[in-house]
Amino acid sequence: MGSRSMRRLSRSKDQAKICVPIVETNERKAIEAIEEANSLADLIELRVDYLKDPELASLMKNRKKPFIITNRRKEEGGRYRGDEEERFRTLKEAIELGAEYVDVEMRSERPFLQDLLGSKNKTRMILSYHNFQKTPSPKKLQRLCDRMNEMGADLVKIVTFAKSLEDNLQVLSLIPFARKRKQEIVTFCMGEKGKMSRIFAPLIGAVWTYAALNKNRTSAPGQLTVMEMKDIWEKLR
Repeated sequence: MGSRSMRRLSRSKDQAKICVPIVETNERKAIEAIEEANSLADLIELRVDYLKDPELASLMKNRKKPFIITNRRKEEGGRYRGDEEERFRTLKEAIELGAEYVDVEMRSERPFLQDLLGSKNKTRMILSYHNFQKTPSPKKLQRLCDRMNEMGADLVKIVTFAKSLEDNLQVLSLIPFARKRKQEIVTFCMGEKGKMSRIFAPLIGAVWTYAALNKNRTSAPGQLTVMEMKDIWEKLR
């Protein structure tokens, strides 16, 4: 790699952002994890689907970093087991409380999704797609990206499972595709073979990547810890 490429990578590393997911099962532990994440994260994702009887107002009070509120349905790797009306009620509450971002699956029931998109106020809406079995073809991934854009996404999130190292390249190629359309994107592969994409995605234009507080607090297969991610970036620099 030439000196010019190294300088570009160094600048990208300095701009790369990490989002830390909070995956605790009770409010006390979640608040403690948020405090811990404040010094490490650029953003914090509160996984409401992990919590029993979450009190959003309490959890979001006095936050120091931008919050993403996610209430992930079980079909896409989440733990929410209730009905859609209740799930979306929580997401609407997050908007009313002024959450910076709400993450909702593009394959959610359309009436609830359209209602949520219509009430987003100042909250930025992340439309997401998760595939835990494989990485679809580049053409399908591009169509997904365009469709989410047309649906009104402020930010597109496409996450697939890597069955081969080549799958990382397919997903990473979505970043320049989205940027040409002036669409902000988060994209990477899950699984052991997908770690490369988690590392490089924010270095080539994804708005952030996800990393856990520690190995016991991961929210998806193949997720690195914050310290692992920062150590790798520092070595690349």
